[in-house]
Amino acid sequence: MSARLAGRTVVLTGASSGIGAEAARKLARQGATVCLLARREDELESVRADIAVAGGDAHTYAVDLTDDEQTRLVIDRLLAEHPSIDALVNNAARSIRRPIVESVDRMHDFERTMAVNYFGAVRLTLALVPRFVEQGHGHVVISSSMSTQVPIPLFSAYLASKSALESFTRSLSAELGSDGISTTVVHFPMVRTPMSGGTDIYRAMPMLTADRAANWLVKAVVDRPTRVTSLQGAAAEIAMAAVPGVVTAGLRPAFRAMDRVLAKRAAADRT
Repeated sequence: MSARLAGRTVVLTGASSGIGAEAARKLARQGATVCLLARREDELESVRADIAVAGGDAHTYAVDLTDDEQTRLVIDRLLAEHPSIDALVNNAARSIRRPIVESVDRMHDFERTMAVNYFGAVRLTLALVPRFVEQGHGHVVISSSMSTQVPIPLFSAYLASKSALESFTRSLSAELGSDGISTTVVHFPMVRTPMSGGTDIYRAMPMLTADRAANWLVKAVVDRPTRVTSLQGAAAEIAMAAVPGVVTAGLRPAFRAMDRVLAKRAAADRT
């Protein structure tokens, strides 16, 4: 077991499955004490047990981060049980794929997505900020998407919530960087998880594995860069800064063509 994170305590949301569960195991192998947060207590316990068998240290906190009272109770436990909290990884998220024209009477889709992806993450971050300031250090990581770097269709609710969280995170760094608080935005490409698996055509799409994606979160915690992204994501940001209209217009037919190809592959796989 590596000792790169020995003596550090990391709070990780969305830790019961997918990227979060893999990241929890990897962070523990780096020597961190990992505080696992998610709604599903039985799955959290399974991840904790895996970490314990491997010689790591993990603690479970079942919580619905959209519930203010539940979150307050968990925060009280975290602060009481861990004298120092060194990093918070806001990884919990929900996604929805739906055209805007089919969302005009579904404002609840946007509200529910914001409740988890934005307000839940902000609620937890704000609760830990006083501890970070008091101890003179703290690192906040958010799981975001490459799709906030380039305009894509059909995910308006999800991407709006992630863009809002990115802006909050940048403000946090700008305001409290001199107090020892740093931040990292992780721009994931598509990752093979239960969340992405909910869209049938994406089963035929090449994706990053949850195991490899978890390495991005580990890098964010260990090295604390301002962001973790791909070459494609970085290039997309540059292109959008230079010629946003051209990029947006050029991608429209590309995404339509991609969806047609994926739909055909998915249909072929079902036969």
